[in-house]
Amino acid sequence: MTENGSFVIESYICNGLVPIEKYAIIERKQQQKTMNDPIIVIDKLRVIYNQGKSNETRALEETDLSIYPEEYVIIYGPSGCGKSTLLYSIAGLQSPTYGDVSIQGKAISKMTRTEELELHQTGVGMIFQAFYLISSLDILENICLPKVFRGENPSERKQAGVKLLRRFGIVEQADKFPGQLSGGQKQRVAIARSLINNPKIILADEPVGNLDSESAENVLKILKELNEVDKKTIILVTHNPEHLVYADRVIHMKDGRIIKEEIHKEKRPIKTGTAKEKEKGEKSAESLELKMLMASFKSLLPQQVDVLLVPFKAKQLLAHLLSELSDEQISMAEAFLKELLFKNINIPTFSERLDLALDDGGAGWNRLRADSFTKRTSAIIDQSQKLKGDIVAGVVSLTEYLTLHFHLNLSATQKLRLQAILKLRLESQIGQIELQKRFDAPVSQGGVGLHKTTAEKIVREIEILMLLKYS
Repeated sequence: MTENGSFVIESYICNGLVPIEKYAIIERKQQQKTMNDPIIVIDKLRVIYNQGKSNETRALEETDLSIYPEEYVIIYGPSGCGKSTLLYSIAGLQSPTYGDVSIQGKAISKMTRTEELELHQTGVGMIFQAFYLISSLDILENICLPKVFRGENPSERKQAGVKLLRRFGIVEQADKFPGQLSGGQKQRVAIARSLINNPKIILADEPVGNLDSESAENVLKILKELNEVDKKTIILVTHNPEHLVYADRVIHMKDGRIIKEEIHKEKRPIKTGTAKEKEKGEKSAESLELKMLMASFKSLLPQQVDVLLVPFKAKQLLAHLLSELSDEQISMAEAFLKELLFKNINIPTFSERLDLALDDGGAGWNRLRADSFTKRTSAIIDQSQKLKGDIVAGVVSLTEYLTLHFHLNLSATQKLRLQAILKLRLESQIGQIELQKRFDAPVSQGGVGLHKTTAEKIVREIEILMLLKYS
């Protein structure tokens, strides 16, 4: 952030550079919007830096988005995708090149200076990755600063500040200065500051980017509470897929464009979007195959589909394959397995990292175990890929795989039964329980006639394969 940029941010935090007495109180032109009306509307928004010059940069391209009251929306994407530009446009800190942003029915570009001031003071609260606390003010003064610029009574603003400090468990830090606090404490102070004027909308730009995992989880839970208990509309920007589980909706961005919208249907009921969008979300979250996988893996949730599915796959595959390892060894292996499933590393690199000592950043396994595990992992991943094509070819391939891996000695009749049952599972016509029954049932009763223990192991293997192939 440049010096001028920091000044803009601090000016925003302080909610105006001129005392509020110089402005007339704005008469509210509309009553509270119904839950069916968007609180934020982004219309054909484009942001272009250095337009017409050799270094022209297109940060946002033709962006349309509506956000509804009390939603928790996460804008997700890699660095440089335009997500922060979109957030600052919503905040009124970034002027559009084309298009507009409307807050509660009023276009920001058409707001008067007084209306903009009111928006920044009471309409929107902001939380930043870098906290932006003023080092020369104590914690209580930092929190109350937005009220200072509204000319509010000192005792009343102090009372409001202490109330927020108590709520977030940092009241004992009131007289300290920012430099004396941990990162997690600083961010709780920043959240309290954003709430001091009770805005309806909270904008959070990578709010946990500078925090350790425990502090990050604490902040994310606070934001979730503000959404569910205080009914705040939360818009959070992140590049971390593990945060997406908190959202009602996830807006995926790439190269300055919205490329996909995810709706998490199991969240509290909020009427958002068109019927077509809702139907699309239901179809995605409630697909037959996913339902069956959720029955097999009780901890699998609809919101884990998409980018969160790979970490879940890694955890389940690891639990399926491992025993007799320390938590740290398993944790490191899980991290490397995620990288493998995300295709960030290849099989040889995966094996090397498993064998590398813990002190050197590896998983601390021995070479024999690492090689054996890598071979097994590679076989499972390869087989799961073979199930993504033609069903008949998948049945044949899976039959050969199971026969070889579990040393099955099947009669011609048993093999035909096995293939018929596998076809039903690949078509999602039966789930784990029915699969188990049919494998375990005698041949005379239409089953495969496998030993119960063998049937259980094969069913577990098949469900892991189905999970890995699902996308």
